[in-house]
Amino acid sequence: MLLDGVNHVAILTNDAPRLHEFYRSVFDATVSDEIEAGPGAKLSFIDIGAGRELNIFHVDGNTEAQRQVPMFGRGRIDHLGLQAVSVDAFDTIRERLMARRSTDGFVTDFGQILSLFFTDPDGLEGEVCVANPDARPGVVNPPGTPAPAYEIGNPGRVH
Repeated sequence: MLLDGVNHVAILTNDAPRLHEFYRSVFDATVSDEIEAGPGAKLSFIDIGAGRELNIFHVDGNTEAQRQVPMFGRGRIDHLGLQAVSVDAFDTIRERLMARRSTDGFVTDFGQILSLFFTDPDGLEGEVCVANPDARPGVVNPPGTPAPAYEIGNPGRVH
C-alpha cells in the first residue's frame, strides 16, 4: 500500500468563522493559518488529526452551502468521514453534536466500526467512525443497524 489515509478535504463556505467554531467546539480541532486565495476568497486550515486537515475556502457570495440534496445526489463527494481516536472521544463528540442538534445521536453498528452521522453548520453531511470494541470477526452489518450500547435510553458505552 502506497497510501496511509486522507491528507485533506477541501470545503467551500460563505461563513468560515462559523465553520471554525463548529469544528473547534465539537472536535477540539485547531484552526491554523488563513491566507488570501483570490479576489473575495480566503483559505484556512482546520487540523483534524496527525497530518490531516480540512481546507476551508471562504468565498464571498458563494451559495454552494445552501444547495443541499439527499445522500447519493451530492456529486462526486457525498460526505466527510472522520475517525475518532477512541470510544471515549467518540462519545464526547456524539454528546457535543447532540447538544448542537447536529445529529439525532443514532449510532450504526457496521460490525467492525461504529458510525455516527452529523451535519455541519453549512449542511455538509459528516460521519464519525470508531473501531467497534464489541466487534466479532467476520460480522458485517448493513446501514441502519443500531448499536446496542447507543439505543434510545442508553447514553453510550459503559467503560
